[in-house]
Parts: sequence; structure tokens; C-alpha cells
Amino acid sequence: MFKYLDKISNISEKNIPNLDLVVMSALELFSVNKDFSLWEFWFNKPVVIWSGNAKNTSKIIYENTNAVFADENNYRESININWVDWVVIFSASWGKHAPIIAKYAISKNLKVKLITCNKENETNSIIWVENVIVTPKNLEPYTYNTSTYMWWIFAKTNENPLEIIDFIENKLDNILPNDFYNYNWFLFAIPNKFAWIAPLIDVKFIELFGRNISRDIKTFEELKHAVTVVPNKKELCIKFGSEEVYYNGEILNITLPENIWLAWFMAIWYYIVWKMQWQFPPYFKDNIVSYISYLNKSDFGKNMKVIV
Repeated sequence: MFKYLDKISNISEKNIPNLDLVVMSALELFSVNKDFSLWEFWFNKPVVIWSGNAKNTSKIIYENTNAVFADENNYRESININWVDWVVIFSASWGKHAPIIAKYAISKNLKVKLITCNKENETNSIIWVENVIVTPKNLEPYTYNTSTYMWWIFAKTNENPLEIIDFIENKLDNILPNDFYNYNWFLFAIPNKFAWIAPLIDVKFIELFGRNISRDIKTFEELKHAVTVVPNKKELCIKFGSEEVYYNGEILNITLPENIWLAWFMAIWYYIVWKMQWQFPPYFKDNIVSYISYLNKSDFGKNMKVIV
């Protein structure tokens, strides 16, 4: 019997979970499914293409390599670089831009590989199933993409999901306040080594809160460049680690274990976002159904669902 996976098994558009349950159930899933590997799709000089938060995740996976990175805006230019022979696409859903990009790459006689979380896709008619890795995921609300991207990061870092669960349950949850609603701006001060995860976190904040809650996510080095000159009495700085920063306002200090890496920090940060999601109005839950309805009527959407 699973503590968190059992709770998430009955989610629906009428029963949308908060991000905390999604985070903890993802960690629980990975604690029993530890075969983290993407290395069979590893190439020396590929074009790595993504859309959405797959962009930030694939950059983490291919950091310090010779990969060329592209997205839905510039994939044609990158695919046409004369030395390119492999195209690797990261797409959790294998929908939206991914089929368009794959068809274009095939038309240029390039070899295409796909990393996705969706078994039901068009690969048999475009790049064939042997060129696809389908990674494990839980059912989650659209855009949450926690188990999807977290598994890809675990494939890079090989961290221990059970240690992360223990830290969240026994340490982090005990220090998070219940008055986030008293603030209208949040400054997240993060260690420099987590710079790669900051854009992924920023996207998640936008998806859940839109422009209703303001935030900045800066490394300690970035904070040295006049970021905190102007104070705001209703701003809270959430600082991860002991490094000093110039800040004239309230600070919530969160002490991190020395050995943590990117998947651990992603889980911690997403869990904190849940604490805010629980205390503020349900912006995401109130609007996701109408948003999906709009997508399904547009040229861009195709059989989109609230729970995927």
C-alpha cells in the first residue's frame, strides 16, 4: 500500500489535487521504479529540441555537452546546421509542436529520437517506436508535469527519492509558515549550483498563479547586482542556505542538506509552491477547465484533457 500513490489514483477534473500530493506521489513512484536511464539516446552533437518546461529539463540533462539547443521558434534553423545528423525531441505529451518538429526533421533525412511520457502517440507513422523512450509518470493535472520532468532529472542525477520524502515530511513541512497570503511578492534566493533549475521553477509559478502573485528567483551571485535595492514591505525573501544577502525585509531561512542536487531541490521548491497554492485563491483550479476547452477548439490543441 502506498501512502501517496493511492491518494492520487482517483483524481479527476472535479478532484484536482494540489501540487504537494503530486510531488510526493511522484517521489513515491520513483522509489519503486529506480531504473533511471536515458543514455541509449546519448549522442555527441545532437540538436535537442523541446517545448514548454521540457526546454529547461533537457538543458539540465545535456549541460556541458556539445548539444545544440532549439525550441519551437528556431528548430528549422538548428536542424539545417550542416553537421547535424541526430535530432532528440523532449516532449512530455508528444503533442502540440513535437509531431510538427519530427516530420520536419524526417523530411531532412535526419535520425530522430523522442523522449516522452505518453504511450499513445503518433510515433509509428513518423519515427517508429524503436526510436522512442517512454518514461514513467503519474496521472496529473495539465501543466503540473511533476513526475514527467522529475524522472528525466533523476536520470541525470540518480538521487534517492526516499531521502527526499523523508526531508519534506520531517523537516521542510515543519518550518513552512501558514501566512504566505500576507505577502504579495516573493524573492527566492537560491544557491548558485541550482541555477539550472530556476527557469523550470519560474514556469511552474506562472502556470499556477499567472500574474496574480509576483516572484523573482535569483542565485546568490545574481543577488549581488542591485536586485534588492528597492524594498517592499509586503515581500518575503525565502532563502535556501546560509549565505548572506542584502535584503531589507522579512527572510524565511531554509537549511538544505549538503548532498542534495537538482531533483531534490525541484521537489522542495514545488512543495513550497503547494503551500502557497493552498493559502491563496485557487487560481489554477478555477481556470484550467475553461483553458483546456479553449485549446480543444483551437488549431493548436488536439484532444487535450485536464488530467493527463
